[in-house]
Order: sequence, then structure tokens, then C-alpha cells
Amino acid sequence: MAKGEEVSNKQVLLKDYVVGFPKETDMVHNTGTIKLKAPEGSEAIVVKNLCLSCDPYMRIRMTKPDKPSYFPPFTPGSAITGYGVAKVVDSTSPKFKEGDLVWGMIGWEEYSVITMLDSLFKIEHTDVPLSYYTGILWMPGMTAYAGFYEVCSPKKGETVFISAAAGAVGQLVGQFAKLLGCFVVGSAGSKEKVDLLKNKLGFDEAFNYKEENDLDAALRRYFPEGIDIYFENVGGKMLDAVLLNMKVRGRISVCGMISQYNLEKPEGVQNLFCLISKQIRMEGFTVFSYYHLYNKFLDFIIPIIKEGKVAYVEDIAEGLDKAPGGLVGLFSGRNVGKQVVVVARD
Repeated sequence: MAKGEEVSNKQVLLKDYVVGFPKETDMVHNTGTIKLKAPEGSEAIVVKNLCLSCDPYMRIRMTKPDKPSYFPPFTPGSAITGYGVAKVVDSTSPKFKEGDLVWGMIGWEEYSVITMLDSLFKIEHTDVPLSYYTGILWMPGMTAYAGFYEVCSPKKGETVFISAAAGAVGQLVGQFAKLLGCFVVGSAGSKEKVDLLKNKLGFDEAFNYKEENDLDAALRRYFPEGIDIYFENVGGKMLDAVLLNMKVRGRISVCGMISQYNLEKPEGVQNLFCLISKQIRMEGFTVFSYYHLYNKFLDFIIPIIKEGKVAYVEDIAEGLDKAPGGLVGLFSGRNVGKQVVVVARD
């Protein structure tokens, strides 16, 4: 495509605000046009989008804005936005030039005009898969790093439990804990995912929560002396059972509560008194509070990727038309690993 040319631009739009579990039909495909030239008079870039990240937090952005949230809602009738990787086609900004590879907040479309350049970062390490910048090298990786090391203050030999352990974040928390010398157990929703945790990702144990009639009993089976650290991705009944099994002065890092996102009325948690009786520290966090540690995180993660000390499992769907199914599939556990949608190959 020639710079300045007007081309067709396939997009995925939010049809309307969503109630309950999202469906693929809540998103619609549209084909518009876009001029491959950055607008004059301000710093902006035009990018060709290469891959998109499907993340659970995006469900919150599909809800009518009647409650406070840490992320602004999507606008019905407009292209969905999310983290992804793109290539600069044209630029009026000194920060980026034509041909640069970038990651950050982009549109669910073939091409995007971006004026909020603070949300974009130039890719420096090109000797790893570009898709890693939707996962291990960005939000999921940074979330795992900050939530485990900064929030939980782990020590060698401690016991660690991770829910949604085969997901984008959980798989990394487990491997970080193993590198530190912890005993690690994860829960997931299928035999395939349990096998992945134990045989590829190095967890000491794992179980399918769907096969457990009594989550409290399951946790007692794997942690007879209790849990030092719980990395929370699920909420609801799992959190209730974990509270009963925490050790005195245990730590709970609250990353997400995916079991609650599609409920009009969230489930109540009954065992909160354990926070007092066991002196448990339970702390919610968002990755945005830890942006300042990103370079430190890269210094940590890049070497262990290259040395093969950490694995990262991706579930890659090809084509922009697969994006709605990729996002919806997160809430039924259809994905195995980090869900990525490849829009175009560079």
C-alpha cells in the first residue's frame, strides 16, 4: 500500500452494551475506508495492526457506564480497542517513524489512526515473537510480575496457589514461583489445561475445579498445612474456599475475578472473617500502578525467555473475523494459554 492512499479498513464494532455473558453477535463487522497518512497539525501516526490481545478486562468495558471502573467503556457503534502490536505506516511524530514496530492500545481493525501516543511504545526486542508483546512482554507478564513479586513479597519454600492458572497471567505466576523455589498448585477448567500446567509449565500439582464437588476439601488435599500465597483470578466460590485454607499472615494478590464479570448480581463471599482471624493481607491491584517497573521487568524476563527458563503458551486465531470468538471464548475457558488474534503478518 502506498503512503497516503485511501484503502478499505475492516473493523470489529461493539453493537451495544452487553448484559450477562457476551456473545459474538454483540460485536459486528464493518468495512470502512482510511487514508494512510497521518493528519497534519498534531502528533499522530497511522499503523497497520498485526496482532490483537483478547483479555478478560475487556468484558468490563462492554458494560453500560453506570458504575465506577478503572477503564473507560467502549462506545457502541465504534471499533473495539485493546492492546496489540502494529507497524507504523506514516507519522507526524518525532517519537515514531515509518516502519517502526509498536505495541500498546490499538483498534480492532486493519489500520488505525492514533493520536494518543503516550499509550504506544516502540518495540526494541525483535528477536522474540511479536505476539509476546500482547502477553508475556506486556500486560499479562507485567501483571504476573508485579502481582507476585511486589504485592505478595514471596519467599523461597512458600506454598502458592493460582486460580485460572493456564491463562495469560496464571501460567507465568506459577513459573515465577517455581523459579523462586516455591511449591506451586494451579486450578484450571479441563484435563488438557491441567496436563499443560504439570507437564509443560512445571507446576507441582494442578486440578480441574469443575471435577471438584468440594473446593475446600480439594485445597486441603493439596495444601495440608495451608496456603502462603494465593494469586486470585477467579473470585466467588474459589475465593471463599481459599480463605478457609490460608495460613496465618498469608497474602492474597487480587488480579481479577473472571467468574463475576458476567453476573448481574455478584456472588457473596462468606468467609471474610478469615482475613481477621488469620491476619491475611488481601490486596487488589492494577498493572497501571507498576508502569515504572517496566524496564526492570524486561531486564528480568528477556534473559529467562532466551535461556528457556520460562515457557509461554499462546492460543492464536488467524484473521480479524476471529476476534469476537476469541474474546467470547475467554469466558467459557475455550482458550488454552494467552488468546491472540493475528490480523496480518508483517
